[in-house]
Amino acid sequence: MTRVGVVTFPGSLDDGDARRGVRLAGAEPVRLWHGDHDLQGVDAVVLPGGFSYGDYLRCGAIAARSPIMTEIVAAAGGGLPVLGICNGFQMLTEAHLLPGGLVRNDHGAFVCRDQRLRVEQTATAWTSAFSIGEEIVVPLKNGEGGYVADADTVARLEDEGRVVFRYLGVDPNGSVNRIAGIANERGTVVGLMPHPEHAVEPGFGPDTRSAMRSGVDGLRVFRSALEGVLAA
Repeated sequence: MTRVGVVTFPGSLDDGDARRGVRLAGAEPVRLWHGDHDLQGVDAVVLPGGFSYGDYLRCGAIAARSPIMTEIVAAAGGGLPVLGICNGFQMLTEAHLLPGGLVRNDHGAFVCRDQRLRVEQTATAWTSAFSIGEEIVVPLKNGEGGYVADADTVARLEDEGRVVFRYLGVDPNGSVNRIAGIANERGTVVGLMPHPEHAVEPGFGPDTRSAMRSGVDGLRVFRSALEGVLAA
């Protein structure tokens, strides 16, 4: 069975939800601890949302230098699929696995909403189960979710097809070009601010036109990784 590690940091909030998403997708979730140097032979890794190390210094900055991240950075260099969700996205930029950074929302307030997204790229380890141009709904909750990068970096991300998700309707945090998620050059590392792990089970996800709390668009993020490992 495919084994997907989910790292717990001091201050993680969504690690349990991420493990549930992995399980519902058909893989085995493996608990990984921030202070360890052992990835336990997992096939992919999820860096969950929350407030790692209390968000001291900068969101994700301390976590990016934790013992487990030393192993993740090295493994990602070898092609290990890594997904960073919200605080995990911040870790990926702080660890220089993804370019740019995340700053305080432009309206200065924490935002929590069901967010419409457009899938911009399916040639990644975490989006192969979607269709390009597909509109999905995934919960969003952050205070420092505005994606920023210099003009050359943004142009390169756009030209190389590395923008993975884009906000539709409302731009909830002032991200440049409405960018909600990006990938590395190989498409193995993906970071996004919205929370797919909160849209994995009927009865608990966002509302849809068909029924309340029926949205499960996020489950396909985890299924993408499973399908990619099985196809390898």
